[in-house]
Amino acid sequence: MLGRTDRRIRLVALLLVFLVIGLGALVRLSEWQIARSPDLRAMAERQLVRATEEAPLRGRILDRTGVVLATNTFVDRLAAHPDLLSASEIEPTISGLTTALSLDAAGVARLRAQLESDDPYVVIARRLTAEQSAVIRAGMGSAVATERLSGLVLEPRAMRAYPIPGGAPGTTLASQLLGFVTEDGQGHYGIEGFYDDILAGQPTLTASLHDAGGRPLPASARVMQAGYQGSDIRLTIDAGLQSQLERELYAAWVADTAKRVSAVVLDPDDGRVLAWASVPGYDASQAATVATETPELLVDPIASAVYEPGSVMKMLTASAALEAGVVGLTDEILDSYGLTFGSTTIHNSDRLAKGRIPFQDVIAFSRNVAMARVALELGETVEQGAQRLYGTWRRYGLGERTGIDLASEGIGLVPDPSEREWQPIDLADRSFGQGVAVTQIQLGVAYAAMANGGMRITPRLVAAVDETVAAPRTPARVVESDLATDLRGLLEHVVTRVPWYRDSTQMPGYVVGGKTGTAQIWDSEAGQWIPDAYNFSFCGFVGTTAPEAVIVTRIEEAQPRVMRPGVVELGVTSYELFRRIADHTMISLDVAPTPVLPDVQPGDEGPDRTQDPDRDRPGRDAVPPAVSDRDAAADAARGAPDPAAGP
Repeated sequence: MLGRTDRRIRLVALLLVFLVIGLGALVRLSEWQIARSPDLRAMAERQLVRATEEAPLRGRILDRTGVVLATNTFVDRLAAHPDLLSASEIEPTISGLTTALSLDAAGVARLRAQLESDDPYVVIARRLTAEQSAVIRAGMGSAVATERLSGLVLEPRAMRAYPIPGGAPGTTLASQLLGFVTEDGQGHYGIEGFYDDILAGQPTLTASLHDAGGRPLPASARVMQAGYQGSDIRLTIDAGLQSQLERELYAAWVADTAKRVSAVVLDPDDGRVLAWASVPGYDASQAATVATETPELLVDPIASAVYEPGSVMKMLTASAALEAGVVGLTDEILDSYGLTFGSTTIHNSDRLAKGRIPFQDVIAFSRNVAMARVALELGETVEQGAQRLYGTWRRYGLGERTGIDLASEGIGLVPDPSEREWQPIDLADRSFGQGVAVTQIQLGVAYAAMANGGMRITPRLVAAVDETVAAPRTPARVVESDLATDLRGLLEHVVTRVPWYRDSTQMPGYVVGGKTGTAQIWDSEAGQWIPDAYNFSFCGFVGTTAPEAVIVTRIEEAQPRVMRPGVVELGVTSYELFRRIADHTMISLDVAPTPVLPDVQPGDEGPDRTQDPDRDRPGRDAVPPAVSDRDAAADAARGAPDPAAGP
């Protein structure tokens, strides 16, 4: 039988098949080794390379002298690697942590779920006390099996600390001004929020290879993003003065049973904030709890809260009237029982009339009716008068942000007569601070211009970043220096002409000037005035040969001890609070009083101490139960203007 003759062909065919397969494999291998080599290498590295982030140290916040107001402290965060734990290690670890962390049943259940998972990394406790860290560290290093804590790691974490107690119990110094930092390192509110980018710095990102056990290989580390530490910020405030200010505010808050008491102290020449506080404040180290339970405490009212201030606005009307030449300081103005506009009558706080009195006494004794008469003469028409008064407000900075370096600054509510026509009653009311709302810092800027010769300043809180000094902004002229001199003299006249102001604000060896404002508070939800609750303000300056500080105080929703028409007695009045703060300010600035001349002898002509017939006794703010005879519907239609305009 003849053999098969196709064996060679089959072998060749088979060889060709293997050759094709081999060539295909070679091509594929070449593709992996050459064409796709970078991608495959990157995939391998992604499995072995881990990126780590090194958080920068947050910059400190200092007062003007270098006292530390906010800094960093280190606490341990407890984490675990459950995927590295054996079954026999879990129970001892749970038992040890239950004791160390004082866990309840729910806490133990959460811990068990974490440790029995296959996760490579879990956070068990974000912040340990020093005692907890010591116990856990001892357990991690114990050689006794029953006490051994396995699979755990203690990670030191920088936490924000506010080392100086505040002037009120349970608070840290300047809490609302400074703000706080959350556990993720984000600054919120105040300086911490506004300057977060500067304080926070930038983290360093590093990538390195890890072995099969998850351990980094130091030689493989490379920097992906170079970081830098946060910068220190030095503020303009003085920690000592700030502490004294908070103590005085707390005392007034208790004495007046007030909702809130706040004050700001400004340098009238360059806008430096020397002190800034509101009571009640909070403990910034417990900000998370505060945010949950009393979040309203986190908001700083001095820059953000707008309110109808009452008669402190009379000084801006005086500025407009004196500048327009419609009145002089000694010109006599009729102060009558009332001034009627249709069905509405404006009254003075005491429902009395003083007759014809000098314009400077209209301001000193805060006469609403006489002030309204002057306002109605600001222009040939109501429209012209409204535009003149509104223009004066805007030049002094009302209706816009002051530029203070804080977030969430309010702009106020300043009606523009070109957008909505003012009626005669509007011009009259707004001349003494009704129907207009401002912030305390806006009032501070306006009164600083009256004290410093007519220049509008930009208030500022930061003196330097690291070693770079922050230059103040160039002030802008608001009014001519002669008019500013008259306004400053008018403020001095107020606190020397009115006996109870003189008794409560005098500071031998210093020059003092200022104006009060008292206003009822509109409850927009109830659609009525809050009964027997008022806002009391005082805007003033103190110095020797020139004003050294401008101080604006506000006592919000105080509960008067005694109230009758024209008289409201407080435990601490707004102008008494001013004087107490002014005393501390002069000491802080090291401004010594000028020598005091001997008392005037009997028979000599001394200063004018004419007694006001309405005076009852010192220690009270004058305020009406209602200034105008208006019905609730009219009030609501007009945006609930402030009817209280006492001295």
